[in-house]
Amino acid sequence: MSSTETTTPARPDASESGLRRGAMGGAELVAQAIANIAPSAVIAFTAAAIFVTAGKGTWLSFALATVVILAVGYCISQFAKRRASAGSLYNYAAAGLGPFGAFLTGLTLVIGCFGIAAGSLSGAVIHFGAFLNQIGVGISGVAGQVLIAVVLGGLAALFTVWGVRVSARVSLVLEIVSVTIITILLVIALANAGPAAFDPSQFSLEGVEPQGVAIGMVLAILGFVGFSSADALGREARNPFKAIPRAIMWSALGVGVLYVFAAYTQVVVLGDKLGESVSPLDDIATIVGLPSWFNPILNLGIAASFFAVVVAPLNVIGRIVYVMGKEGVAPKYLGTTHAKLLTPHRALLVFAPLVILVPVVLYLFGVDANDVLVWVDTFGTFGYMVAYAAVAIAAPIFLRRMGIKNWLVWPCVVVAVGGMAYVFWVNVVPIPAFPLNIIPLLFLVAVIAGVGRYAWVKKNRPDVIDAIGSTETDVLEGIG
Repeated sequence: MSSTETTTPARPDASESGLRRGAMGGAELVAQAIANIAPSAVIAFTAAAIFVTAGKGTWLSFALATVVILAVGYCISQFAKRRASAGSLYNYAAAGLGPFGAFLTGLTLVIGCFGIAAGSLSGAVIHFGAFLNQIGVGISGVAGQVLIAVVLGGLAALFTVWGVRVSARVSLVLEIVSVTIITILLVIALANAGPAAFDPSQFSLEGVEPQGVAIGMVLAILGFVGFSSADALGREARNPFKAIPRAIMWSALGVGVLYVFAAYTQVVVLGDKLGESVSPLDDIATIVGLPSWFNPILNLGIAASFFAVVVAPLNVIGRIVYVMGKEGVAPKYLGTTHAKLLTPHRALLVFAPLVILVPVVLYLFGVDANDVLVWVDTFGTFGYMVAYAAVAIAAPIFLRRMGIKNWLVWPCVVVAVGGMAYVFWVNVVPIPAFPLNIIPLLFLVAVIAGVGRYAWVKKNRPDVIDAIGSTETDVLEGIG
């Protein structure tokens, strides 16, 4: 078979797709990817946590994590350049690993998106609540947290049902505002440092242990989860075979560079105090002498970033579940779109209330909002890791079946799968304290329950198994 490709998609009859075709431009695809990463939220917390083990090698942990994520992205892009799907990694895995591999990938990705959306909603609650209190609107206690969660979660559901273009643009605006605020703060802080802005000890890795940098990579890699989410918009994107791979790779690279810069700057300004700081960005704003009105703006920006990462995973969930419903793997009623809005409204209206319910229930049981953020995001991260590893393994199989030679894909598979395996291992060995010790078990239970659905469908509707990952997909003519 020839490896020659054209740029003309083989489009099915329009009646086969209920999604709005050609609605998403390149900027909106990048917005979906970056919003799912939530770089502002990561910068606000992660560098301080990494510094505890990596010290002045914190920037290096982020740099190495960027390499791992780019390897994952390269594997995903091998599919995205040739297949434009609403099923995201679910569809990609079908082309390399077959029906069960596709189902497991789709299932774990949905679990990942759900966990990240629910955990990030708690992050939005924390910072929006702080913003309101800083401007004199007194909202506190469990009742206040529940109210904010319901309002913000409801808005996220509204935007996703209203339309992917609307939700992507909202996410883009929110993330641009948030990243701009934080970048301005970091640039001012670096300028304020004067000659100390050049820190040779960070480049020489003074006092840095390799193991500490490696452990720091765990949190750094977690800071990228969701970076490939633009691939779920393949049926709604313009020129998807070029635009989506670019969105995946450039968003990962751009965010990686931002992380390295932010980590370096935070170490310059806060030094050894970084590892002890509860809110590094607030501390930096105080050190450089910014006026008191800047802190509410900073918290609003971080809240906006967290809100964007509630919206973006919901978009992905809606489309994967829509495809699964259309194929019969999930209940059929989920496989339809709204007659006018052309969004997978039923899938979204099933999962969005559950995303809101998770933090609300935990608040009512007295769990601190920061713990909700960490615990639920950790649960979701396991889903992303399995899905990323699976699609990386599927990439060389897919290329071989297409008769396409690519010498770079195998090193990327090794880096991607090795990186995901390492992150998983460090999260479970040694066994962490409660409740982090039971989160992998909860994830396993969710996967087993999903596999039970697959087993039921295989036994009762074997024709459905054969169709897994085959619908809602455009394929380049002439590939193979």
